Amino acid sequence: MELAVEKYKVENEPYYLPINQEVELFEAAYEAKLPAMLKGPTGCGKTRFVEYMAYKLNRPLITVACHEDLSATDLVGRFLLEGEETIWHDGPLTTAVREGAICYLDEVVEARKDTVVIIHPLTDDRRRLPIEKRGTIVEAPPEFMLVVSYNPGYQSVLKDLKQSTRQRFVGMEFDYPTPELETEIVAREGGIEESIAKDLVTIGQKVRNLRGHGLEEGVSTRLLIYAAQLIAKGISPVAAAEVTMVSPITDDKELQRSIREIVTTII
Repeated sequence: MELAVEKYKVENEPYYLPINQEVELFEAAYEAKLPAMLKGPTGCGKTRFVEYMAYKLNRPLITVACHEDLSATDLVGRFLLEGEETIWHDGPLTTAVREGAICYLDEVVEARKDTVVIIHPLTDDRRRLPIEKRGTIVEAPPEFMLVVSYNPGYQSVLKDLKQSTRQRFVGMEFDYPTPELETEIVAREGGIEESIAKDLVTIGQKVRNLRGHGLEEGVSTRLLIYAAQLIAKGISPVAAAEVTMVSPITDDKELQRSIREIVTTII
């Protein structure tokens, strides 16, 4: 039984503010039938960008949040017992290939290495997906595109893409926007005045400077938007900053104290 691919259509245009040439590069990769790899810190807009491009290209988007227990069967599909019959159910990757959708594997390095290997035939000129359990091969139509993402900040020997996998993709680097663009994004997405958004972005910039000084990851654009949304609902800026920029990113009391000092200095 095939899934109704229409439910994967991005109906409304997602808000996305281009930072560099990522839109043109993605469109060129799509036209050339090349897979894309998005690299960047948590919450910098990678997923929103993919949603925006799916809308712009008018393609269904099937997203898979990768994790360490994700198996090849989870992606490709499995036989399930229904009554007295054994029925094949396509997995999200197979559905995307059959329907010419964009398949987005979010945080692909979290998946098991033996799972990642199954995407290899889709990332070269073969563009096909072998389904071993059925003894069949699904050919990808021209509209299909494979996109993966990960956060290089969390790379390790155990969680990294093999060179044999990396060199199958067009690599696109993402980072947090410039302060001016980030202010525009936070104000628009958070529903607050630009002056308040500017203060939040200034806090975010200063907290990011603490990376390498005990802080593994800085404040993401996503968290700045969360703070703005709370402020728009009547929460004080200091309280909003506490629950979005102090508590979530560290449990270290000294670092929390340093971030609070940044907040109260700027707000």
